[in-house]
Amino acid sequence: MKSNPVPSFIRTATAEDIPAMVELIRLLFSIEADFAIDAAKQRRGLELLISTPSHSCVLVAVTGDLVIGMCTGQIVISTAEGAPSVWVEDVVVAEAYRSQGVATKLLAHLEAWAKSQGATRLQLLTELENTSALKFYHRQNWLRTHLIALRKLIGSSTS
Repeated sequence: MKSNPVPSFIRTATAEDIPAMVELIRLLFSIEADFAIDAAKQRRGLELLISTPSHSCVLVAVTGDLVIGMCTGQIVISTAEGAPSVWVEDVVVAEAYRSQGVATKLLAHLEAWAKSQGATRLQLLTELENTSALKFYHRQNWLRTHLIALRKLIGSSTS
């Protein structure tokens, strides 16, 4: 399909999109060593995001009735910016639809939403070994930082 670009459009995700988004996250997590594929947890996380539109944005790229890509954003307050910023997560496009501008469209829509919320910065994490993602973000004018990500698990989330 890469040789014949497929028209796609971006819209806000609904609960009906969750099964397709869980499959996209499964694809993403298959290359991210820090995250485990657990459909129940991913479904619950998407339900939480979709149910809090004042603090989060969940977008899907669709062609016809098929969800072919997604991304999410969540508002946080940045003391460095003195303003809201948005954590971007779950940027993923089905393999057959990559290199057709789908992720670029998703991120442009997410950026517009972030600006409408008063955010002054987008931020995300990506695998160091995911060179195609790093090249993509570089082409989209994302800048590398000197920071590293740390995490501490403080409770269990049940399936």
